Amino acid sequence: MSDRLKRIQGMAQRYNTLGVVKDETVAAINAAVEARSIPKVRAMTGAEIKEVRVRYHMSQSALAHTTGMSVESVSKWERNESKPNQAALRIINVIEDKGPDVFMV
Repeated sequence: MSDRLKRIQGMAQRYNTLGVVKDETVAAINAAVEARSIPKVRAMTGAEIKEVRVRYHMSQSALAHTTGMSVESVSKWERNESKPNQAALRIINVIEDKGPDVFMV
């Protein structure tokens, strides 16, 4: 997070204490600060996607279901014929970092 954003957040909190800035404004600034701490989506090659899937004993069907995509799409990703969209790639990043159990209900 930038120093400028940290200063704005601190200032808003101080002014909130004095009654000059509304709670909703501080909450919005805090949400913006928190959103900046979300890691960027990491690009992955087909081999890396397959490695994640195999590591967690997931079939292409299971990965397709988890990402909301088709088995054909997963197969194409793994063969480097196409790339997953950002949403699917973020899900694969999460699976790589935390395992597929984070998606179990």
